[in-house]
Amino acid sequence: MAELTLFEEQRDRLWGIAYRITGSVADADDAVQESWLRWQRLPDGEARDPRAYLTTVVSRICYDQLGSARARREAYVGPWLPEPVISEAGPEDRVTLDESVGMAMMTVLERLTPAERTAFILHDVFAVPFTEIADAVGRTPDSVRQLASRARRRVRAEAPRRSVDRGEHRRAVDAFLAAVMGGDFDGLLEILDPDVVWRSDGGGKVTAARQPVLGPVKVARFTQGLMRAFDPATMRFTVRDVNGAPGLVFTDSASGLTGVYAFTVHGGRITEIDVVINPDKLRHLSDAGAVTLPGPVSSPLHDDANNEHAEHAERDEHEA
Repeated sequence: MAELTLFEEQRDRLWGIAYRITGSVADADDAVQESWLRWQRLPDGEARDPRAYLTTVVSRICYDQLGSARARREAYVGPWLPEPVISEAGPEDRVTLDESVGMAMMTVLERLTPAERTAFILHDVFAVPFTEIADAVGRTPDSVRQLASRARRRVRAEAPRRSVDRGEHRRAVDAFLAAVMGGDFDGLLEILDPDVVWRSDGGGKVTAARQPVLGPVKVARFTQGLMRAFDPATMRFTVRDVNGAPGLVFTDSASGLTGVYAFTVHGGRITEIDVVINPDKLRHLSDAGAVTLPGPVSSPLHDDANNEHAEHAERDEHEA
């Protein structure tokens, strides 16, 4: 019973680590389950620091999963997007968004090597010491510091600008939804950024754009074309939190199609729309269209409360 209690105390955190490393709900679930099995087999008293031990175990499992998944993702049909995590729309007084789990950030993380991604997530998001990360990826602490530094520079260079203000984000999503449902082409153009990008992940199983759609006019036309394919009486949009930020869940009772829309917002306009319609990536959604996002953490990328950790990260980067 004691071992179960110790594990349950860490479960949400372990899931949060696993999801951010793998980008897959199913793989995160499997990694946490495998961690539990290994924890059960561990002799009593062998893990002097259960939190550190379990962090290393789940990270190593996910690191191995990520390496084997790269070949599959390179052969994937169309854009590959992370499996979305859906929850009830959060309260407006939860002012800031967690960038570390946002769909835009998760997409950037896909461009890192497995070792870079693991080092970045563990160190910059979860403040895991380099010595522990080294055990997870089979590198020296100095090598891991270099990996995290490279990943940090790439993330800063490639991550899209986005608002962390929840109210601003929600207003943009509401404006998008109103324009779509009202067939308001000009309204769509107004809420879309001049450099807006639309990505759809159908995985070759559902018809989707196999290349990103670029620019407000093309995105607006593409969106209106999609809506004309459905009967207004059978389709429904529901506002949900998608990876910790306001988004939309689309369902059509006639076709059985489900889609999850994630948005990136900057300056009051939508800069990215990521749509997941591959049914294999939506199996974890309940009938109500929502599951809980376990293990949310305060991201040091935008959290003044983590100033000390951020300063260490900056020093590591200069030393690397």
